[in-house]
Amino acid sequence: MEKRELSSDEIKNILPHRYPFLLIDRVLDYEPGISATARKCVTSNEEFFQGHFPGKQVMPGVLIIEALAQTGAVAILTEENNNSKIVLFGGIKNARFKRQVVPGDVLELTCQIITRKGPIGIGEAKAYVDGKLAVSAELTFAIDMS
Repeated sequence: MEKRELSSDEIKNILPHRYPFLLIDRVLDYEPGISATARKCVTSNEEFFQGHFPGKQVMPGVLIIEALAQTGAVAILTEENNNSKIVLFGGIKNARFKRQVVPGDVLELTCQIITRKGPIGIGEAKAYVDGKLAVSAELTFAIDMS
C-alpha cells in the first residue's frame, strides 16, 4: 500500500492548531479513521523550554501527549465525513513516560484507533525516540458535532 504523507501546510488544512500549539511537523503515513504516524522535531527554540527547565531542557510530558492526540486527530479528521470538524480530548488512561525528550530528539508518534462508537473513539498512542518507547497512553477522542 502506498504511503500517504502530509506536509506541515497540509496538516494545517486538517487540524485547527497553529503556532505555538501545532505539535506535529509532518505526517509520515495515515489511514483515514484507522491510524496515523507523525514526526515532531524537537528543537531548543521551542517556547516551553524557556521554563521547563532552565539549565535542563525537557519536553513536558503533557505536550508529548498533545502531539500524540494531534496525530490521532489526523487519523479521525481525514475521514470523508469529518472534514472541518474538531476533535477534543475525552480522556487519557494509562499514560506512561519511559524516557525524557530533549532538544535534538525526533519524536515518531503513532496513534491506532482501536474502538469507535459514534463520535467517540479510543486510540492507542505511542511516541518513540530512536526506536525506543518514550511515552504510551490510551487516548479517548470526541468529535465535536456542533
